[in-house]
Formats: sequence, structure tokens, C-alpha cells
Amino acid sequence: MSIIRSLDLAPSGENKIEWVKRNCPILRSLEEEFRRTRPFAGRRIALSIHLEAKTAYLCLVLAAGGAEMFVTGSNPLSTQDDVAAALVKAGLNVYAWHGATEEEYFAHIRETLSHHANIIIDDGGDLVNMLHNHMQDELQYVIGGCEETTTGITRLIAMNNEGKLRFPMVKVNNADCKHLFDNRYGTGQSVWDGINRTTNLIVAGKNVVVAGYGWCGKGVSMRAKGMGARVIVTEVDPVKAIEAVMDGFEVMPMNDAAKIGDIFVTVTGCCGVITEPDFMVMKEGAVLCNAGHFNVEIDMKRLEEISTEVREMRANIMGYTLPNGKHVYVLAEGRLVNLAAGDGHPAEIMDMSFAIQALSAKYLVENAGKLTEKLIDVPREVDLEVARRKLEFLGVKIDALSAAQEAYLNR
Repeated sequence: MSIIRSLDLAPSGENKIEWVKRNCPILRSLEEEFRRTRPFAGRRIALSIHLEAKTAYLCLVLAAGGAEMFVTGSNPLSTQDDVAAALVKAGLNVYAWHGATEEEYFAHIRETLSHHANIIIDDGGDLVNMLHNHMQDELQYVIGGCEETTTGITRLIAMNNEGKLRFPMVKVNNADCKHLFDNRYGTGQSVWDGINRTTNLIVAGKNVVVAGYGWCGKGVSMRAKGMGARVIVTEVDPVKAIEAVMDGFEVMPMNDAAKIGDIFVTVTGCCGVITEPDFMVMKEGAVLCNAGHFNVEIDMKRLEEISTEVREMRANIMGYTLPNGKHVYVLAEGRLVNLAAGDGHPAEIMDMSFAIQALSAKYLVENAGKLTEKLIDVPREVDLEVARRKLEFLGVKIDALSAAQEAYLNR
């Protein structure tokens, strides 16, 4: 039995999913193909990804391929109740609602995993970690899984290094057609969509501090620059710091940036990026938000402890009065601002990322029992197939190597 808020919300969710479908031509082509070939017939898939319309369409594509779907969200504030209801109406098993408590959130994950899933599709690693640490009886049914995010892959690498990972996981985030576009262009746009719709403040002329200069940080910085901001990058990796400098951005430690920043965006995947010493030197009215997977990058616990007053300024904005009398404002409780305060990445971007997911899951089925490594790269042919389909739908043609050129390169 599904666990959602209300089935009455389904019509709104169905319309959202239809809009996504119209803008996801690669997934549409896979849905048609999967209906014919049924690659997941007899298989059960447990999926935990931000439960909004684009994820819902991925679920429907997998279901079209014969999969029995068990679905939950990967963040309590990114779940959209009308989308969850639409999936239930379509016959999928859903365990999620918006604003779930931590206890409810993990209860939903447990329920999602309690149906002998064969394939795990994860976003951040909560499914995989729950299986290995608390639901080991379910491991016997799993043939493999796919991980969507940098954070999740980091957790998988740690598990694998400790010899704890029990089944093969495809590193979806590392595919070129995922991180080069989803992390850079998707995060770059969706973070600012979330910030702008929530704050209704101008970006031009302000100092934007971006913590972390991976692919997500590159995208956030590039879009901030495009809107007229002066961009400051903070980093711990010297190579990425040099890259930020050569891309035209200032680079400095967080505590120095904290003194001059107007808007702060954390995208590191680590904890304790903005802490008490930083809060205490910030300008009046500084706006803080996080675009990393977990809400640990801004030290929210300490901010609440030291604040003399906390009050909601408008939806998804909490104001904190510091002991020195200054005010700072945090968006979406320090959770993923692009999903907790927005709709996530554009549909055309997720079309590529979720096509990689769907084809990686198909690869796991086709190679069940044959994969000896626990951490698997997305096969190059899958990456290239998604890129070819994207170019086709964009109406773009490219050159091909001649036989002589191939011979020259392979000499």
C-alpha cells in the first residue's frame, strides 16, 4: 500500500508530468522502445530521487519497460505531493510526502526497500546505506544499482574501500552526459531559479560567494556572472582554485569572503562549510543557501543556538538575528535550494541524466551476475547513445571519421 498525502491531488501532478514528457524527447523514445522490448519484465526497482515531475516520468518510463516500481523521495522538502499522487494513480508504489520528519523519511525508505527490489536507483546513497546497515535480508535480491549524485558516489567509494559494498553500483553521475550538463547547466540554472523566486531580490551588482568549484560550482558561478554578480569562489582543492582564478573569479578563504558576500551558495558535498566564525562577520542581510545534497554545509544547528531571534520572513526564508544585532537569512532550511525552493533542473537537462539512468539499469539487467567490480562506470556506448539522441532531437548533425582517419588514430 502506498503512503502519500492525498490521491485527490493527482490531476495537478499528471499535468506536471505531461509537461515534462513533452520536453524530454530522449525519455519519450526510450519509453516507446521499452514498451516493445520490456527489458525490466519481472524485475522490481526501488528508487529514491527527488520526487518531482521529471523523476516521476523516469519512473513511468521504467514501468513501461515492465518494472514494478517502489518509489520514495531523496529529500523531504523536494517531494511534491501532487506528483506522488499521480504516480499512485498510475499504479506505482509510492512512499513519500512533502515535509516528512526525519523519522518519517527513513520509514518511507524502509518501506520502499521492503519488497525484494532487484535494482536500486539512488540519489545520495540513503537506499544503499539503509540496505547494508539495517536491512541486510533484502540484499540477496539485489543484482545492482545506479547512483545519481557526487555525494552518493563519495559514500559508495568509502563503502567499497572498507569492503562493505555487496553489489555492483553504476556511477551514473560520472557519465559525461550527466555531470557535464546536469551538474553544470542544470544546477547552474535551477539554483538561481530557486534563489530568485524565493527572495525576489536582484543579483546584479552583488557579491556572490560560491563554496566549491566542481561542476556544480562552475555552473552556479557562471550563471551568477551572467546575471551581473561579482563572483567569489572558496575552495580546498588547489587545482580547482587555480581553475576558478583563470575563469575570472576571485578566490579566497570562506572567512574572508564572509565579510563581503551578499549571497552565499554552498556546493561542496561536505559539512561545516559555513560556520559560526563566518556568521559573525557577515554583512547585514546576507542570504545563505545550499545546493549540496545534504543539509550539513551550513551549520544550521549552531546558527539557531547563537541567534537571539528566529522568524519566517516569507515562504522558504528564515531570518536569524545574531548576537551582534545583524541579520542573516537562510533559504529552504539549508536544504537543496533548487529543489526545496524550486522545481529542480530543467526538463531538457534531466532528459539526458535520466536517459543515462534508464539505460544503466538496462545494462545491469543484461549483465546480471557477470559484473565482478562493485563500482562500475557507465559504459561509453551508453554515453554516446544519449548524446546522439540529444543531437538528433536538437536537429544538429556532426562529422564522422572516415576509414582512413580511424586507421590513422588506431595505428
